[in-house]
Amino acid sequence: MIELLRIEKYYQMGEITVKALDGVSFDIDEGETVVLLGPSGSGKTTLLNLVGALDRPTGGKIKIDGTDITRYNRQQQFTFRRNTIGFIFQTFNLFPTLSALENVQYVADLARKKNSKQKSIEALKAVGLEDRIHHFPHQLSGGEQQRVAIARALVKEAQLILADEPTGELDYKTGKQILKLLLKQQNNNTIVILVTHNREIARITNRVIELHSGMITEDGPPKKGKVSIEELRW
Repeated sequence: MIELLRIEKYYQMGEITVKALDGVSFDIDEGETVVLLGPSGSGKTTLLNLVGALDRPTGGKIKIDGTDITRYNRQQQFTFRRNTIGFIFQTFNLFPTLSALENVQYVADLARKKNSKQKSIEALKAVGLEDRIHHFPHQLSGGEQQRVAIARALVKEAQLILADEPTGELDYKTGKQILKLLLKQQNNNTIVILVTHNREIARITNRVIELHSGMITEDGPPKKGKVSIEELRW
């Protein structure tokens, strides 16, 4: 379970204080998939980085299964990220000198997964890259690199998946495939937090948390109702 209690994140830019997050509070239960929806600059990615222990809030607490991760030191943050979280970044963050398979297996090995090579191959097959596993990032399209990044998150079999615009570089058909994979993680009691600015994509879940100017403006079902992934149009 995730609990956010009055989270604030401020940045000082000269004499100006920028409030990226301003008193954000919510809970997410085990096995729940939640969409963080909002325009650019609303605080979505900042919030994701805080939950993922990549940054610290200016104020407030973030509790994972009752433990306040905002008190972690750097080594504890690293261990928490390694053991608990699968990240899907907007910028892919692939190692340029490693193949697709090696990029995925690196994360599997770091998470100390048994049969890491086989698990990595299976993860790449799940995202439709079985024929590209030995290609390097510069030999892959933007969409293919995104799928490697998604396979890397899935191979960890993490308790928490944080996905920042995971369909941003993908065509419609592949995007739907990836959304199906993310929703399947509910069967493993995995929490999935999916960041998007696309209100149509937000309709795949039962719960949408909408952010504007660092504050929650809505928290509930999609405004136009939940739909199956096959019904999505974007």
